[in-house]
Amino acid sequence: MSFRITIIGAGSVGFTKKLVSDLLKVPEFADVEFALTDINAHNLDMVAQIIRRIVEVNNLPTKVTATTDRRAALEGARYVMNVVRIGGLEAFESDIAIPLKYGVDQCVGDTICAGGILYGQRGIAAMLDFCKDIREVAAPGALMLNYANPMAMMTWAAIDHGKVNTVGLCHGVQNGHRQIARALGLPMVEVDIVCSGINHQTWYLDIRHKGRQISREELIAAFEVHPVFSQQEKVRIDVLKRFGFYSTESNGHLSEYLPWYRKRPEQILDWISLDDWIHGETGGYLRYSTENRNWFETDFPVFLEEAAKPLSEYERTDEHASHILEALETGRTYRGHFNVKNGGTITNLPSDCIIESPGFVDRFGINMVEGVTLPLACAATCSTSVNVQRMSVQAAVTGDVDLLKLAVLHDPLVGAICTPEEVWQMVDEMLVAQAKWLPQYAHAIPEARERLNAPKVATRDWRGAARKLVRGVEELRAAKERKAASDLGTKMMS
Repeated sequence: MSFRITIIGAGSVGFTKKLVSDLLKVPEFADVEFALTDINAHNLDMVAQIIRRIVEVNNLPTKVTATTDRRAALEGARYVMNVVRIGGLEAFESDIAIPLKYGVDQCVGDTICAGGILYGQRGIAAMLDFCKDIREVAAPGALMLNYANPMAMMTWAAIDHGKVNTVGLCHGVQNGHRQIARALGLPMVEVDIVCSGINHQTWYLDIRHKGRQISREELIAAFEVHPVFSQQEKVRIDVLKRFGFYSTESNGHLSEYLPWYRKRPEQILDWISLDDWIHGETGGYLRYSTENRNWFETDFPVFLEEAAKPLSEYERTDEHASHILEALETGRTYRGHFNVKNGGTITNLPSDCIIESPGFVDRFGINMVEGVTLPLACAATCSTSVNVQRMSVQAAVTGDVDLLKLAVLHDPLVGAICTPEEVWQMVDEMLVAQAKWLPQYAHAIPEARERLNAPKVATRDWRGAARKLVRGVEELRAAKERKAASDLGTKMMS
């Protein structure tokens, strides 16, 4: 098979390497072309070197091209993968730092909450440009596989406003599935799950071991007695007890999507763990991303050397992308959880929203399992986020500042902490700080800047309840060795 796969934002070096390596494990894909594109020429060159090394070492006929000209990379593409972070770490820093001045303490800030909503404004502006190019120069009917967050907003904008066939992909369901199996002390291959909801608020509705349904009580007990998960997943366990269903999302992520766990600074530490960023640390993902960038820049020769290992030693991951393309091209059926337009698939969520739910892929496309009804508490939590997403998408497409502020005001955690006047000023500050990535708001930036000259509410210089310093490369190496030893111990205990 010979066709072009374009990766936008390919400078996300580690993730691009994983996606390409997975695809090259499919024998029929040896002759494909990977067209890599990114606005960062330096990162693009590094990832191109890595991918070409993989191709060369394995004696593959695969073609690899790299260009900063996105339109050229998209020409004739059958599949497009979007893995961008618009604004990079510079914009990400303001997603975390500015809300902290108003008392909003985020762990990740990439889905909803103040940071996630502004991240969506940047991403959707770029997404619409990507879609225009796809419609005009990609192969007819090209499929976009969107990995970029905020997943639901970006996918919603691509489908409704970009008019491009798009599926959103995330690894949260697989990671939670893996964790549930470990908590139960069972091999993952023996544990089956049905999971449904919206991205990052998806719920394990049915968990079975060799056909036997795992009860709520059994799952709670397994997590509470686990020596590691009982300390790392306090929010998820609390939600499991109250809702009756386990959430896909990590402790830190889940804590910022809900209004109950991060609204009182003195209580945040009661609900999080500081042993790893993903369990609730203030600005944890920003620190993690910054450290990884610094580490990669320093150790690039090591990463290039690792790329010289034969693919026979590489274990294909459970990222959806390669499995979806394999099913579409070969007809080998694949079952997974995908982000698509609802259209009644989940009966008690709005028809227009983006859901994450089970589906099957074959030559006929992505076919969703219809007729899912969420438990009422799960549906209520999802619906709150859907309303924020809908307003955020519409604001991003139209450049409507008032609607953007209303979206942030209705965010669960922001609304639990901030007054309306604080929200209005916070959004003004974020718009001014991120103006160069927000072309749709160019008309509003001067007035926002002028309002900030006479602020109506006081702010504070606050690092958050659980902020940690960015570590150097040597510290990272030592921490990686300790984590490897810890993971081995946990695996043995499980």
